Amino acid sequence: MRIKDSLGYIITNTGRKITQHLTQKFHAHGITSEQWSVLQTLTEEDGITQAELSRRTEKDPTNVTRILDQLERKELIRRGANKGDRRSFLIHVTESGRSLSQKLLPVEIEFTQSYISDLTEEELTLLRQAFQKINERL
Repeated sequence: MRIKDSLGYIITNTGRKITQHLTQKFHAHGITSEQWSVLQTLTEEDGITQAELSRRTEKDPTNVTRILDQLERKELIRRGANKGDRRSFLIHVTESGRSLSQKLLPVEIEFTQSYISDLTEEELTLLRQAFQKINERL
């Protein structure tokens, strides 16, 4: 079998390309697609712990720490005391973080539409279902 016929290769290569292109679209705003995904997750519900954020984003806790450090330096999030557990922090989106996240959401939606526009609703449904099954299995 050729590597380009491997489903794992196809998935990985496609994901990498999507990440690279989206990061290019976000470049002018000083944020990567990986940072935006964490910021967007927090925008949906902030005031959660880093462990909860890691679970929701399905990212390794070490990577989440690194991303949060970057977002905090950019003053897009802030860490606050967790009165329920002094060993952890609660993460909050700042106004500038919320504003940036809202500004970039249409960019992400438009970009996604650009590469799925040739797919039918049935194909999109099947694609989502297939990836959800694979994700659950892993």
